[in-house]
Amino acid sequence: MSDIIQGNQVENLIITIRNERVLLDSDVAMLYGVETKEINQAVRNNPDKFSEGYIFMLEKAEKEEVVKIFDHLEKLKFSHVNPQAFTEKGLYMLATILKSQKATQTTLAIVEIFTKIRELSRNVGELAKKPEKERQNSLMQKSGEIISDVLGSSLEISDMETDIEINLALLKFKHKVRRKR
Repeated sequence: MSDIIQGNQVENLIITIRNERVLLDSDVAMLYGVETKEINQAVRNNPDKFSEGYIFMLEKAEKEEVVKIFDHLEKLKFSHVNPQAFTEKGLYMLATILKSQKATQTTLAIVEIFTKIRELSRNVGELAKKPEKERQNSLMQKSGEIISDVLGSSLEISDMETDIEINLALLKFKHKVRRKR
């Protein structure tokens, strides 16, 4: 992995548990370039910084479910410890504890991706209200740019176009990414 964390690396690790978008402690550790025990030690050493809603321990059934669904979490299958899930607020708080250049770069990438997800969610919500045509076009354009930002850096560079189609029940985004070598 390069020293600079890309947004799509973070996006691929975000999962939804208990209606929260979270990163599991092992994924946070991987992004920060440290061991999972170091992340959990930082949390244990600073309990006052991690209020309810910042971090939670997965239950056994939740752990089994994420291991079944997400291939990259296969290593958790044999762990006797249930992973901790960091919410967006928990990740912000963790950033105040970890002090290194890698931690800063990783935190910036995480904040950027969560911000883009929130903005895309707001755009979809506003589009569902069926605004006037000009505003609708503006929201569609901005949403396409967000999707391109999130997915674009992971797309292989070639002399062809890539179509990205996302169906969000209320609307469908179709976005073309044109890249040249």
